[in-house]
Amino acid sequence: MRQAFHRLTVDTRGKGLTMITRPICDWVNETGISDGLLTLWCRHTSASLTVQENADPTVRRDIADFFEDLVPESRHYVHDDEGPDDMPAHLRSMLTDIQLTIPVMDGRPVLGTWQGIYLFEHRRQPHRREIVLHLLGE
Repeated sequence: MRQAFHRLTVDTRGKGLTMITRPICDWVNETGISDGLLTLWCRHTSASLTVQENADPTVRRDIADFFEDLVPESRHYVHDDEGPDDMPAHLRSMLTDIQLTIPVMDGRPVLGTWQGIYLFEHRRQPHRREIVLHLLGE
């Protein structure tokens, strides 16, 4: 059994879903680990990770719009130290997740045909986010 770690830095453009599938697949391939379990960990409380539709960009738009309706910035929040998008970003992160676990077979994450891995930025401003990848396998 072997394990490998990697830190992936992602620059976001502000709110929305940023596809990170390619750099993750490339890194998994580079490790030489053929079969195992990949864990992704987002080191932030105002961004999250998700697996979602990778073909039609309107899906990403509808997801972003849904979260705007579900957790609006216009509501009064006690915690607003970094502005009106601060607490909503934390709540959106809780509703999605900051970690994913994906099986790896034949040197590739096992994703469906239309699945992509995304960093979901919940803040208005662009941010530099760090994702820790841990692959355990043979």
